[in-house]
Amino acid sequence: MIYLQRVAREIKTVGLYDLILQDVQKFAGKNRVDVEDILEVMKQHPQILEDYKQTNVEYNLSNIHVKDIPLESLKDACKAKAKQVNEKLSLLRDIEKYTLDFEQSSTLVIIFSVEFFVLFSVQYFIVLLDLKEWQWWIYGLFAFSILIAWLYAKKEKKKYAINKALFEREYVNTLQLIEALEAEGCIKKSDLIITECDEHV
Repeated sequence: MIYLQRVAREIKTVGLYDLILQDVQKFAGKNRVDVEDILEVMKQHPQILEDYKQTNVEYNLSNIHVKDIPLESLKDACKAKAKQVNEKLSLLRDIEKYTLDFEQSSTLVIIFSVEFFVLFSVQYFIVLLDLKEWQWWIYGLFAFSILIAWLYAKKEKKKYAINKALFEREYVNTLQLIEALEAEGCIKKSDLIITECDEHV
């Protein structure tokens, strides 16, 4: 459900992907690359496409380059399957953020940021407010906050793993449903492709 022509065009023209473009130029061995060069490099180096997808997820952009199927003009036999595809696409867009590795997610950054703030506050209370007689209680509270953060991170990591597996399973199922609808003459897959991202325009 990713449109490679769009990927190549965005890598070439959108500043968000400049680091990926530099990698493409390095692999291609030239400073000026066109869309065909980028597509060729992506074939030989699949990591380029993975980097593109990861960049999108980090910036809350979807890698699902397929729009919902319009239901109005479909016959009843096709409508139920098309509705199912639309529901699956909606689910995929909702859980796409979990395709990132947990270690590279914003959730982990937030956990570390909160712990840094707590550590700073602990030092503030002990040193600046002269609460040395309370320091062990305060350090105990800090240790407890570390335990809470660790448990929360562990729970979130599990949530990422479950949702990533769900995403991969539903992605395949959705593709199969779209292909079945096309084979039955209900839709044309080419009509569903989102060729450019509104957020980049």
